Amino acid sequence: MSASMSITIGKHFISATTNVLSTMAHIKPHAGAPYSKTNDSAKGDVSAIVGITGRAKGSISVSFSRDCAVAVVKGMLGDDIQDLQQDIKDAVGEITNMISGQARASLAEAGMVFQGATPTVIMGDGHSISHVGNGPTMAIPFTTEDGEFTVEFCIEEK
Repeated sequence: MSASMSITIGKHFISATTNVLSTMAHIKPHAGAPYSKTNDSAKGDVSAIVGITGRAKGSISVSFSRDCAVAVVKGMLGDDIQDLQQDIKDAVGEITNMISGQARASLAEAGMVFQGATPTVIMGDGHSISHVGNGPTMAIPFTTEDGEFTVEFCIEEK
């Protein structure tokens, strides 16, 4: 993937992420400087990954620190938390699906059409994320009042 394509895709993910977290979880994320990731270590305690097909193949992931994931659940559900671990898993999967969907919709308007799979959620200290595709993995760190999370994408043009 070219540097200009990475920048274009990254802008769509920053916009989608900010919109989804603000609307669905009442959290205002602040994007940091994107960087090229060189390993498979997740930058959080719970992650969701979505496979991508279409014009290109690859994957998208979102990894939350535990504190940030709990804040997302509370922002989405209020005080109606039944099983915190299951609610975190469900919320992270759903937020990732929404970020992926919004970013893909805005990319489609720019002529880049991708389809997304159902998210897979991974939990635990020190877990790894193996992105689909041979290209570089771009990471965008975000901060919130309740902790950090990172959006990553690895998209390989066909």
